[in-house]
Amino acid sequence: MSAAAQPETDSHGTEALAHVRGAPLTALPKDLYIPPDALEVFLESFAGPLDLLLYLIKRSEMDILDIPIAEVTRQYMAYVELMREVRLELAADYLVMAAYLAEIKSRMLLPRPAGSESEETEDPRAELVRRLQVYAQFQAAAERLGDLPQAGRDFWPALAERSEVQPLTRLPELALADLLAALQSLSRRAVLFTEHHVRQEGLSVRARMGEVLVWLGAPERAGRFWPFIELLRAPEGRAGLVVTLMAVLELSRSQDLRFRQDTPFGPIYVRAA
Repeated sequence: MSAAAQPETDSHGTEALAHVRGAPLTALPKDLYIPPDALEVFLESFAGPLDLLLYLIKRSEMDILDIPIAEVTRQYMAYVELMREVRLELAADYLVMAAYLAEIKSRMLLPRPAGSESEETEDPRAELVRRLQVYAQFQAAAERLGDLPQAGRDFWPALAERSEVQPLTRLPELALADLLAALQSLSRRAVLFTEHHVRQEGLSVRARMGEVLVWLGAPERAGRFWPFIELLRAPEGRAGLVVTLMAVLELSRSQDLRFRQDTPFGPIYVRAA
């Protein structure tokens, strides 16, 4: 044994049982209490009476179709006694099976009624054999399932399509003064892009009456008749013609104009009164 594997001892050569805060402990404290169930060692663990019976049959290489009830009962009771010593609460389930084994053994030892040799009777072990065979099948199936890979049995890999993640656009941090300055800039730019529509001024009958009097009262035309057609303005179109005609009619009604026509359907002349 190497020096590293040697058990540690104190200055007197006593082997240390444990280490407490780095110091070796060579003797248990006198007031130390260890509960009875603080440390238990189980060499074999069984899921139930049938599991124990199947284990004993396989260990002793017995034929499951021809079980020696006496031998298997002896081994079974030895294990039950061991369980009663270490864990009494587990022995109750196994005692039921022990009583069943004893019943089978007693039925096999009892003499058969006279005349039953020729009759076909059922083996008292048949029901136990059937239960053991069914349990063995389930146990083998469980072992095969246990040998399967854990992936697809205990867990499944997550298979999810990764969606395209759009990067988040971080908005700039703006103060209230920045927002006000941007609003003022937009207002100044809006003025530059404002459209101005030029429209022709509407014609006024009152204004046209004044224009006609001024035109006829000019020094070169004062007191003379001038052709009425010269009062019309071609660029003004039909609206100008209507306004001029209404202005002339109003001036005629107020006797501010004089008219003359030398021939029927001839030219009309006008002058200021």
